[in-house]
Amino acid sequence: MVENIFTLLMLVLLQAVLGFDNLLYISLESKRAPKEKQSYVRKVGILLAIVLRIVLLVVLLQVIELFQDPIFGFDFEDVILGQFNIHSLIVLGGGVFIIYTAMKEIWHMIAIHDVAHNVEDASKSSVGKVITMIVIMNLVFSFDSILSAIALTDVIWVMATAILISGVMMIWLADKVSNFLAKNRMYEVLGLFILFIVGIMLVTEGGELAHLQIFGNHIEHMSKTTFYFVIAVLIITDIVQGRYQKKLLKEHEQEINKEN
Repeated sequence: MVENIFTLLMLVLLQAVLGFDNLLYISLESKRAPKEKQSYVRKVGILLAIVLRIVLLVVLLQVIELFQDPIFGFDFEDVILGQFNIHSLIVLGGGVFIIYTAMKEIWHMIAIHDVAHNVEDASKSSVGKVITMIVIMNLVFSFDSILSAIALTDVIWVMATAILISGVMMIWLADKVSNFLAKNRMYEVLGLFILFIVGIMLVTEGGELAHLQIFGNHIEHMSKTTFYFVIAVLIITDIVQGRYQKKLLKEHEQEINKEN
């Protein structure tokens, strides 16, 4: 029993660490819903994802070998080589979609003329569509954490409890993260670039799972250590740039006042 409780704590910690990028995606994706429904879609999306995570856990325990067996491959000598299974396709597909989403939103921010109006009202989607996307991407993000849980223990109630606890934590944090981004709009761009890096991490992970080689070079996944290091550098750069920009604006205002 003590061992199971220790494993449960480890799994909750693992889910919390791996859930950061998931939470960021949920916060950004929920903005596509009508403003008055955004908190609702976050909560419902996470609740449905919790249920489906437990279902996915049970399914993986039964058919995990099928997810790892190759289903097709490429063998173009000296160009591209790889053996794809269901696991690698899910991770690759999720990574490509996240990169596409991040790039589209970054391009939209660059292209808009009226920031206050367009950022709030552009690309609105139905509540059902937003919830569906949150659930699907939640499952993509959770795939590796579930496999890690299976590697740590074979006790279903321990894994299911860890999923429930982490889900409750995500529901509690989702509104807080979204409200922070809403009040600090300048961090939206930072969030999108972090999401872009998450997509790259998933694509490289999927490529490694598929033993993918391009022009003779093996694709190796981005480690979590590297990921968090890059995120830290991005945040520090954003903070320094923000303060420097404020300093320049202040100096510019002082020059204008002197001229007047």
